[in-house]
Amino acid sequence: MSTQKSALEQFAFANFRDSFANFAVMQVSLTQRAQSGRKDPQRNTLKPANCASTRDRVAMTSSLSVGYHLISGHAFDSMLEITNLACVRGARRLFSELSLTLLPGTLLQITGPNGSGKTSLLRIICGLTAAEEGEVKWQGTNINSLGEDYSQNFTYIGHRNGVKEELTSLENLRLAAGVNGIELSKASAVEALAEVGLAGREDLPARFLSEGQRRRSALARLIISGRTLWVLDEVLASLDTAAVNLVERLIERHLSNGGMAIVTTHQMLGISAGSVQRLELATAARNGSTTPGSCS
Repeated sequence: MSTQKSALEQFAFANFRDSFANFAVMQVSLTQRAQSGRKDPQRNTLKPANCASTRDRVAMTSSLSVGYHLISGHAFDSMLEITNLACVRGARRLFSELSLTLLPGTLLQITGPNGSGKTSLLRIICGLTAAEEGEVKWQGTNINSLGEDYSQNFTYIGHRNGVKEELTSLENLRLAAGVNGIELSKASAVEALAEVGLAGREDLPARFLSEGQRRRSALARLIISGRTLWVLDEVLASLDTAAVNLVERLIERHLSNGGMAIVTTHQMLGISAGSVQRLELATAARNGSTTPGSCS
């Protein structure tokens, strides 16, 4: 019986590992591809215009205008810096010369219609997709040269929840922790699941949970991750009002502890802690021009 159980656990872990990708391995491959054809990231690098309590980043191009405005009374060095970033998909240029800096305690909320490049931007920031132009730096170093040292600093939750249907929420969370090198006891996992509203449902296979409950199961990974940067794609999808409030509380607590979050969403988040910046991306018009985006 124990042999059968061990075999089942190994099978479950292998399947989970395949669907819940290890970002470090993915990044090595993408880094090699990006470096082989990367353009000079220093061209047209924007210089900050500083004043007593305000730093501005403004980038303009004929296809897209992006302004960045950060107000901070702290003397932190930038943790995440994006310079002259451009993204092309097929024949479409989604955005160009996008530059911004993220400091500890900052939320960047990205909005825009479908197809404007929100998910593509997040994947570039995570090192999962190569940018057409520009670079992303973490603590002053290009993420392509950091590899696993960078991937260990962020948690990414995409459109899909990354949970296996045949596993329980408890099993999914503990396996996710293991894949990411996090030691997580059963008691700590149960506590995290209770915080996201899944108390009493820890032992139910994910296939018996609603879509919103599966999303909550994914959100529990934020609680146990211990990562500085949260990258969340359409994090409010399938969530009711109570769950949206939960997400806002989790982000506020993370910002208060010096963390950072980058979130794409179609609705505004009610965040009172930290510094909140908003970036709006735009879609290309039929005549090939692009409606300007804005960042405030």
